[in-house]
Amino acid sequence: MAMVFVTGGSGLIGSFLIPALIEQGHQVRALYRGKAPAIAGADKVEWLEGDILDIGLLRQALRDVAYVFHSAGLVSYAPQDEELLQQVNVEGTANIVNACLESAVEVKLCHVSSIAAIGRGKEAAVLNEKSKWSTGEKQSAYAESKHFGELEVWRGIAEGLQAVIVNPSVVLGPADWNRSSTRLFKYVYQERPFYTPGTANFVDVRDVVEAMLRLTFSDISGERFILNAGQLTYKEFFEMVARGFGKKAPAYKVSPALAEIVWRLEHARAWLTGGRPLITKDTARVSAKSHLFDNEKVRKATGITFRPLAETIAWNCTELMRATRLDSSPEVARSN
Repeated sequence: MAMVFVTGGSGLIGSFLIPALIEQGHQVRALYRGKAPAIAGADKVEWLEGDILDIGLLRQALRDVAYVFHSAGLVSYAPQDEELLQQVNVEGTANIVNACLESAVEVKLCHVSSIAAIGRGKEAAVLNEKSKWSTGEKQSAYAESKHFGELEVWRGIAEGLQAVIVNPSVVLGPADWNRSSTRLFKYVYQERPFYTPGTANFVDVRDVVEAMLRLTFSDISGERFILNAGQLTYKEFFEMVARGFGKKAPAYKVSPALAEIVWRLEHARAWLTGGRPLITKDTARVSAKSHLFDNEKVRKATGITFRPLAETIAWNCTELMRATRLDSSPEVARSN
């Protein structure tokens, strides 16, 4: 089997991708920051501590590597993270692409982007991989960073790199209560009372990993693929999570007008206290939008079947509760 390099080894996708690669018999070298994750098969991984801004480390990491899974990235809508978003999601991706192109071994790259990088048509209710990015439309700093990160991959493809791009929607999987989409579960677990109008698209982390594996270990290259299981209103999503936890669901709808007031108050609070806003202008406005992202292309290309969202949410709740019982002082309890 091949030597594989994974960035974002300590992230949600990486923590499910690495065990799957090991199970298939691949040799895995993985990049992490802070603390190497305690995941299945961790003792079989060649761990490298560092980040994707270190081009020298990346060149070393790609030694004898045939496949690269680039899942490292920053998800943030906080205004103070705009520069960091550019560094991690754009410059970091450019470094990965350059290291792949410079490698002595022919490399195939799987780049994890986001549906945030999919163009938003003003009239289109359903969006697909062909939906064009509009530079004239105001986008969040996060969306722009993922878009420009993708452009670095397309540059690499133009220079001869074998690569596929995946654009997952909100990825659901049991992880740290204070990171990624798991914060949505934490919100319900704490029985917060408010929900916003609008919808969101979701996908199971296990399906994301399966699609990445099928696309990468195939002859497909120079293509992007939306990974999405379906769409729910925030009210529906919170109610499903509440049932899974046995908690009360948020019952009070925040109107768009009130959301505009709340993010401004949060911005002022964060500025005065030096903290981070719980709600930002971008999160308030993104939550009010309603687009369905079409998954037909990846289903036809790989034959993948996405898990129903009700099943995914129930699994998340069960695993998060199990982890909480095993931890005598879980993060979610300390934050109450």
